[in-house]
Amino acid sequence: MTGAQLGAVKTPWHLWVVGVVTLLFNAMGIVSYLTTKLGMLEDMGLTPEQIAFMNSYPAWISAFWALGVWGAFAGSVLLLLRSQWAAGAMVVATVGLVGTTLGNYAVLDVPAAMQAHALDVAIWAVTLFLLFYCRRMALAGVLK
Repeated sequence: MTGAQLGAVKTPWHLWVVGVVTLLFNAMGIVSYLTTKLGMLEDMGLTPEQIAFMNSYPAWISAFWALGVWGAFAGSVLLLLRSQWAAGAMVVATVGLVGTTLGNYAVLDVPAAMQAHALDVAIWAVTLFLLFYCRRMALAGVLK
């Protein structure tokens, strides 16, 4: 055996499952973000009141939202690429999620029809799971 073969860490099967499932989940966040930023909310069935609310969304919360969705998407892609940067991307996503959550729950008066507490819990669960999973895979030497 060569030195490269001795030091090689086999990619666990669950990395592919976690990577693909979280990539699909995080892609939904990208679609939501882009739909909003590209002015396609009416096409998505939002009411004029909901569209007005989204159009008045503060820039600082939008910036955190962007960090959250793009960071999480990048984290999933980087995990599938076995990159050591996956955990860093998930730290960015977590910072974005914290800022967005604080904005939505502590600053804004989100219309009742737009509140999605179960979805918020799911986003937190997936983000934190992926953060810890990426960190664990990095420590195990799977990510390079």
